[in-house]
Amino acid sequence: MRAKRLTGSMTGVLVLALTAAGCGLSGGSGDGDATAGGCKVDQGNVGSGKLTGDVKGQITFQTTNLKKDFGDFFNGVIKAFEKAHPGAKVKWIDDPGDNTFTSRTVADAQACTLPDVINLNAPTATALTKAGYLLDVGTKDPDVAKPFVPSFWKSGTFKDAKGSSIHTVLPWYTGGVLITYNKDLLSKAGVDTTKSPTSVFDLFADYEKVAKAAQGKYFATMANPIWRIPADWDQMNIKTLSADGKSAVFANDPRTVQWVAWMAKLYKEGAMPKDSLSSSNDPSTLYSQGKVAYGSTNPSFVRFVKQNSPSVYAETGVSQQPYDALGKASAGAPQYISVAATSKHAPVALAFAEYLTNTENQTAWCKDPAVVIFPTTTESLNDPFFQDVTGSDPFSQARKLVADQLKTASTNQTNLSPAVQNAIVAQVQLAMQGKKSAEQAVKDAQEKANELLKQAG
Repeated sequence: MRAKRLTGSMTGVLVLALTAAGCGLSGGSGDGDATAGGCKVDQGNVGSGKLTGDVKGQITFQTTNLKKDFGDFFNGVIKAFEKAHPGAKVKWIDDPGDNTFTSRTVADAQACTLPDVINLNAPTATALTKAGYLLDVGTKDPDVAKPFVPSFWKSGTFKDAKGSSIHTVLPWYTGGVLITYNKDLLSKAGVDTTKSPTSVFDLFADYEKVAKAAQGKYFATMANPIWRIPADWDQMNIKTLSADGKSAVFANDPRTVQWVAWMAKLYKEGAMPKDSLSSSNDPSTLYSQGKVAYGSTNPSFVRFVKQNSPSVYAETGVSQQPYDALGKASAGAPQYISVAATSKHAPVALAFAEYLTNTENQTAWCKDPAVVIFPTTTESLNDPFFQDVTGSDPFSQARKLVADQLKTASTNQTNLSPAVQNAIVAQVQLAMQGKKSAEQAVKDAQEKANELLKQAG
């Protein structure tokens, strides 16, 4: 469903490639034309004025791996849009979202053939904005931000070639984070499930209770820290990277060492399966078998348990993630819808992008039983679908919990390249195995991360 996320280093490469291809937005020529990313475009697509013009003409709309499961829905949206705008036509194409997504998007931009309306992730939008290939939707429609949750709208702010912050995307769909747990197993461990942990370390203390009570018969959670770095640190408001993203700074915060020490202690005491330290498996299977007390933090996991393990689902509870020092939930950047500045029918493209992401269509898609996603408009999150809880049903509780969190959630999650993340994780794993002290592991992790960040430029 999602386009492959670019790593930090790949984002840098993409920016360089695109910058070499064009110098961003510029003024028009004498014949009334202008350029965007080195491509000749209509004057109205660039500059400070509001976009005007008839909503007539054919555009191309590109999604990422959605046609197979959601063909009926999006064809319906397109048909309704075309009915409302008789002179407009929308051609829908669906990118597979494979490992060549980035390179193909770069090629399309450089060839001035970007789809008119395209689903992008944050790193790709960052690069395309800097090179001038995306329409400044915040300028071209001053009212466009109104439906969206402010934090999600803010998350779509990127720098142009001059370093100015502009909005070149509309927030579309997002995920959420919560705690899922087996009430029976936590009760046996003496964990009070009526109170949600308020910090990551409070949650770790509950893990420790499970380890002591279970004595290896079941576990609290999985061991591999790749599931928690940098998510836990973000929630604790530990700065993983410097403001410019060019250096690692997490070792500067003493709580990072405390976090690693806790992980090592929990692993040693049996809170986690020993063979899960380097495994990429999430808790799904073991949780469904009643062998792990805490499940995945993804809301869709609750539906997975409901469908695959009714007996465990009957014992499943949900609660909010620990807000810790951050003071609010974290949601990460959503998926975005953007309009190409190179579009030959920009008024049609912008109108369709806004129609696709409006409250009605976001709410309708999020109600589709084939998907567990959340909208980015305030009115959608207040819809009864998210707010009405059916008895003690964990899945409906999870939907409401996440929807309420998203209204004020932070979207400033740290994005680490796989190489940097793996380098940090490897050092934490050594500490968990008792091969290094927590202090040394954090120190070495920061040094190795900085080496990689320096190489990436």
